[in-house]
Amino acid sequence: MPTSNTYLRCALVALPSAGRCRASSVVVFGCVLVVIGACCFCPSAIAQTSDSRTAEEPIKSWTATTDLKSDDLISQRIPVRIIESHSENGNRTLDKRSVEIRGTDGHFEPYQDVEKETLTVDASTVRTAMRTFARDVNGMTALVQVREEEKHILPGDESNIVRVTYNPDVNGRLQPVQREIVDTKKIGKDLEETNKTVMLTSINGGLAPAFKTRELRKRAANDTVETENTTWLPDVNGKWQLSETRQSTTTDEAKDRRIEEKVFRPDAEGKLGQISRVVSQESENTSGEKRSVVETYSIDVPGTMRDGSLHLVERKTSTENSSSTGERATQQKVEQTNPGDPGAGLRLSVLVDGRMVPGPAGAQSTVTIRARDSNGNLGIVSVDTTKADRIPTVQIQQTPTEKP
Repeated sequence: MPTSNTYLRCALVALPSAGRCRASSVVVFGCVLVVIGACCFCPSAIAQTSDSRTAEEPIKSWTATTDLKSDDLISQRIPVRIIESHSENGNRTLDKRSVEIRGTDGHFEPYQDVEKETLTVDASTVRTAMRTFARDVNGMTALVQVREEEKHILPGDESNIVRVTYNPDVNGRLQPVQREIVDTKKIGKDLEETNKTVMLTSINGGLAPAFKTRELRKRAANDTVETENTTWLPDVNGKWQLSETRQSTTTDEAKDRRIEEKVFRPDAEGKLGQISRVVSQESENTSGEKRSVVETYSIDVPGTMRDGSLHLVERKTSTENSSSTGERATQQKVEQTNPGDPGAGLRLSVLVDGRMVPGPAGAQSTVTIRARDSNGNLGIVSVDTTKADRIPTVQIQQTPTEKP
């Protein structure tokens, strides 16, 4: 089952500033997709899992097209088309994503292109370059961002990752705007440490440390993983100050998983106190149905004042069913507190139904999104479709690419 991050990556459309009034309209609907993205069908996921060919046959390449259209269901949403492709040649992988927006003449026109190239130098070194292109006011293609990453696998399961993001200046020359260094190493039996430092552009020029994190990951008994992630921010004098601590415990048992995360932040007096708690339960029954429930508790409840206690403010329930023919159906319900009546408990705010049907050369999926409007009514806001195909070729091979 693909992760929620994968689903969100497919649902979101990153839109740089391009001086077009319609950009804001796309972003408006993007906010809705952030909420429901965990239930959407990802084109890449479809392309990699829904095919009548045998599992032993290598995947050569795939292409997927997603049409996001409002059908006049919400006036502020502009039809968007996302075309994704993947191919591999030897040790080089290329992923492309093109975003098109329907113009005033009714035809789709290019808006943004993203290319991600991954090069496996050797068994211990991988380089990745992501380039983002957009259209300027004259409709010309312009490079708006480059992100480069180099990952080294070191002896003892240690690793080092350096990521640098570049943006063009007024003269079009690329300048570094962010640098991220991630080091992972073992510091004891079943104990792993990851230190990350992020540097951003400074008012004095160049890059300066913006925040740093330290994650401790420990494998405990009964298939339990305990993680503590601490974040520091620099004060006006450049001295590191504690900003946040996250503690999580993950327990696996057969096909069931439970994750509990607690977030602590210092108050005005510097005393660390808990501000939220998230509990996730994932399970799969004997018939193959997958179910996930995520409950969020917070000291902040919309429409009320803090009372120092944690309260349930959101519940996400997701289900997934697959048939013997490969057809897959998903549903996600998002329940949230009503700011107008916080004492009434949770109410359904978003409902997403998805259906994927495989075919001999690919798959087609439909996602229907219902959301509660300002009058409290739950109605359809969109019906989106995705078509994906996998075309076998002799020269190209495929390797999936995702987060490091």
